[in-house]
Amino acid sequence: MFGLNEKVVFAGHGVARISRIIERSIGGSSCKLFELTFLNNDMTILVPINSSSHTGIRKISSSDNVEKAYLTIAQPAKKTDCPELTASSWNKRNRDYHNKLRTGSLLDLSEIYRDLSYIATYKELSFGEKNLLKQTEQLLAEEIGESRHKDPDEIIAYIRSSLCKYSLAEIPG
Repeated sequence: MFGLNEKVVFAGHGVARISRIIERSIGGSSCKLFELTFLNNDMTILVPINSSSHTGIRKISSSDNVEKAYLTIAQPAKKTDCPELTASSWNKRNRDYHNKLRTGSLLDLSEIYRDLSYIATYKELSFGEKNLLKQTEQLLAEEIGESRHKDPDEIIAYIRSSLCKYSLAEIPG
């Protein structure tokens, strides 16, 4: 379980601190709630303690998970043929990306980031793709930065350089 002032990850929204544990009456019964205050935006939410694991709250990733995330970003992306980059295939990819985003898994975020970055080398990303790429980059930077005690901007520079190394290695000759 989680404790007061502990930093946690809330799936799809980033790193938050458990600022209070409060009790409220909901539907005639008493319920304890975590008050989550997000570190990088002005947002506070209440999450029922007894269902916190089902709502997407988890501990900050370990060093091992961060290393796996870096390796995922540096790996070749899932090969996507140019015909697969059509609007109709975007709908399916978008559903898959958002399902991964809802899991809150650092590795899933890494895959989304890697794959969208790869697609961006072949075509200009749509508005939705650009926003999703930016969102996953920010979520990765927040969590990895918290795990490694580094500034998120340093993390962004590092993951972008990891992509550049891969992209340059792919260029023939």
